[in-house]
Amino acid sequence: MSDGIRIIEVGPRDGLQNEKAPIPTPMKLTFIQDLLNAGILEIEATSFVSPKWVPQLGDAVDLWPSLPRGGTYSALIPNQKGLDRAVSVGVDRIAVFTATSDSFTKNNINMTVEESLNAFSEVIGSFRTVYPTGWVRGYVSTAFECPYEGRVDPRRTVAIAQRLEALGVDEVSIGDTIGVAGPIEVKNLTRLMEDAVPIEKIAYHFHDTHGTAIANVAQALELGIKSFDSSAGGLGGCPYAPGAGGNLATEDLVYFLQRSGIPTPIDLYQLARASLEILKTLGREPLAKSQLAALAASETSPM
Repeated sequence: MSDGIRIIEVGPRDGLQNEKAPIPTPMKLTFIQDLLNAGILEIEATSFVSPKWVPQLGDAVDLWPSLPRGGTYSALIPNQKGLDRAVSVGVDRIAVFTATSDSFTKNNINMTVEESLNAFSEVIGSFRTVYPTGWVRGYVSTAFECPYEGRVDPRRTVAIAQRLEALGVDEVSIGDTIGVAGPIEVKNLTRLMEDAVPIEKIAYHFHDTHGTAIANVAQALELGIKSFDSSAGGLGGCPYAPGAGGNLATEDLVYFLQRSGIPTPIDLYQLARASLEILKTLGREPLAKSQLAALAASETSPM
């Protein structure tokens, strides 16, 4: 993207994974195609987690081979079994997931942080034997605060990010999982992080529980961060983080970048329409401010 800014769309995976109402595979594929048509090219499409635990993403093996051409896709991989399923359908860009607290990782992936890092060392090693030049992302969730253990010492977050980089990940995504961080906390963590992990390897994953996501993006941009996760329509939350709001809406991120003088190839109106069928199936009205504004400006009913 212009000025090296990357938007990593996580709606098809993070935005849908906790939804109870089933989204049919063809609808997911249409959603992804609509995102591509809007100019979103980097998409985390699914997760190869057990269908028993995340039924919404139980179609990963069927979805992946049918993904539209033209996108750069990745998938979340929870363990070796998930990797085996992913590799069987040609996944060559993966993401692994840990957090800063044992309480969160135990509730989420039934491992301590240390156990997760050990497991992902094996997963990444296995992946590299199949795809020596394949791409790996490492998530650090609860980077600022844990819903079970409270505020997190930023040095703890930095230490986990360093561990992931030592495992050979190409990028570390720092997650404000429950959406509580403010710009000063983003500034402090980024200052610590840049001395430990190359800044070009750092992405931020903000949730918008308290409406601070865009302010946090602005702060991160000032410090040289150029990669941000977001979700069309603000889809997503976290069942292990009570009260967590949805992800930063891609529409809000795109509007902010464009009005900040950072041109993007993304059509905001097409993007605003991309998630409408998903929202309708979930029985929800659009809530993302820039999505609503783009639809209203086009005199198009949101539903």
